[in-house]
Amino acid sequence: MEQRVSLITLGVDDMERSAAFYEALGWTRTESPDGVIAFDMIGQTLGLYSKVALAAELGVEESGIGGFSGITLAQNVRTKDDVAKVLAEVDEAGGKVLKPAQDVFWGGHHGYFADPDGHVWEVAHNPFSPLREGDGAFRWNGYGEA
Repeated sequence: MEQRVSLITLGVDDMERSAAFYEALGWTRTESPDGVIAFDMIGQTLGLYSKVALAAELGVEESGIGGFSGITLAQNVRTKDDVAKVLAEVDEAGGKVLKPAQDVFWGGHHGYFADPDGHVWEVAHNPFSPLREGDGAFRWNGYGEA
C-alpha cells in the first residue's frame, strides 16, 4: 500500500448544506455519481456521503458514528497570518471555530474549526515545512524555503 491519502469521506447529515459550506470557502465540486458529492483537492478528493448510508455500508448503527469521530483533517497554509484568515472564512461560511489562531509550542501557528457536521479541521502554518510554490502541496519536511 502506497503512503498516500486519496479519498477522505465524511458522513454528513445534510449533503447539500455541507456542500454549500465548502463552496462558500471557494471549493468547486467535481463530477461524481448520485449520492456522493466530491471536491478534488491537491492529490486527494474529499467526498461527502450520507451519514445514514455510510453507517449502513459499514454495518454499524448510525448513532455509533455521531460525535467526534477521532479524525481531524488539516490544511497547512503559507503564512502565519493565513491561519486567522482561513478561520474567519470558516466562521463566515457557517463553521464553528473551536480554537482561535495561536502560536504552538513546536514553533508553528494553528487553530481548529468544525464544519456543520462536527468534523474537526486544523489550519496550520508550519515554518519547518514550507508548502510547494505554485500548487501549495504539503509534505512533512517541506519543499525548501517558503
